[in-house]
Formats: sequence, structure tokens, C-alpha cells
Amino acid sequence: MSELTKRVLFAVPAAALFLTVAWFGDLYFEILIGFIAILTIWEVDRIQTKAGNPGFLALSLLIGLFFWFSSRLPELVMLGISAILVITTVWAVIGKNREASRKWLSSFFTGIYVPVGFIMLVYIRNLGEGTGGFWLILSFFLMIWGNDVFAYFGGKNFGKHPLAPQISPKKTWEGFWFGFLGAAIGFSISFLIAGTGTFPLPYWTVFVAVIIVSTAGPLGDITASSLKRKAGVKDSSALLPGHGGFFDRFDSMILSAPFIFFYYYLLTQFLA
Repeated sequence: MSELTKRVLFAVPAAALFLTVAWFGDLYFEILIGFIAILTIWEVDRIQTKAGNPGFLALSLLIGLFFWFSSRLPELVMLGISAILVITTVWAVIGKNREASRKWLSSFFTGIYVPVGFIMLVYIRNLGEGTGGFWLILSFFLMIWGNDVFAYFGGKNFGKHPLAPQISPKKTWEGFWFGFLGAAIGFSISFLIAGTGTFPLPYWTVFVAVIIVSTAGPLGDITASSLKRKAGVKDSSALLPGHGGFFDRFDSMILSAPFIFFYYYLLTQFLA
């Protein structure tokens, strides 16, 4: 069985399941995203360890859990834990114990970078009324997928100028610009499927959304590639047949999601 066949046979039912759970939203979607986030934290911790920057997986998970549930904690508890995290991080930066500092900073990075991106997916799904949040999260997914597909084929067929040759040699500026077109098509598909009266935002939203996804997405991909290159690994894990790991599949979303959430949130508040 070819690698492409494996990818397709896994991706189609996985995407169908993912979108079905996203449609129902609420606790179902949060549980699914939370489960993926935990596995991704494990993958990033594994990469960091292989790159010579080991942290404490348990600590990363605890930090991640704090950020995941921070909006539900009493304000004083949230402020107290946040202060402890800030003070400890400052100590790690200026402290003389370099080994302890490296372990803390590695744990802190893993415990924040991954969960914050994933929790923003939940926040996007919770925007709007009724099915509004589903169409917003669908538009985000389709922009990411459209950007990836068009960037790949654009780079493969027209790529001549490397985007980040030292980190990801196969990425090109031509593919980068083709990704904008793919993201625009992805947003347009979600808008057309939902219909003008159902999609919670006007179509002109596409312009800034595409810029966000098509710039933050590749940066997230390059960040993941940089971490994996330092670790000497091609994939973050082998959990997904033909696709590597969750970090490989969600690296663009992790960095894009916070920016898209705040953009969509501001628009839903402004246009309400």
C-alpha cells in the first residue's frame, strides 16, 4: 500500500469524524480537542527531549491544564498561579542554574504553545449562536487545508525560490503565495455551504482571515520543522497512519487559531 493511499484512507474518515464532532460542539468538541492537545503535548515534549532540551512532561501537562481551565477558575486563583508562572519564568531566564532553567523553559514552552492553540479552536466553535460557531470553525479548517494543498502543489510545480532553506528546504515563496489562493477558496466553500443568512460574518471577512492563516500558518509549520530538525526526526510521532503525529497535522492551526479567534471575536462583537 502506497504512502498516499494510507494518507487518504486515514484522512477521509478522520476528517468526517472530526467535523461531525465539531457540528455537535459543546463538551463533545472540547473533549476531542483536549485529547488531541494532550497527545500533542507528549509529542512536543518528545521532540524537545531528542533536541537536547528535555523538560518535565508532567509539568507541561499541569501548565496546559491550567491554561485550559483558567477561564473557569476563581479570579484570585488564576491570578495567583499566573504570578507564580511569571516569577518562575523570570527566575529561569536570569538564574544561574542553567540546567534547571532549560528544563523549566522547555516545560513552559510545551505547556503553553500547544494548549493555547487548541483551546482557541474550542473558543472559535463557541462563537456565534446556534450553528454559527460550526461554520466559523469550518471556515478556519478549510482555510488551513486549502492553504496547505495549494502551497504544496504551487511549490511543487512553480517553486524556485526557497522560503526557509535552512529549516524547511522544500518550502518556496511561490508555494507561499499559492497558499493565499487556497485559503480564500477554503473560506469561500464554507461560506457558500452555510449560505449568506447562516454564516455569522459577512463575506468581506475573508480578506483579513486569509492573510492571518496564510502567514501564521506557514510560520507555525516552520516552527514545527525547526524543532523537528533540531531533534533529528521527520515526524513528531507515528500515531496517525501515513500522517506522522498530531503536531505534524496541527502545527499550522496551533499558531493561527489565536489570531483567527480574536479576529472573529472582534467582528462578532462589532457586528452584533
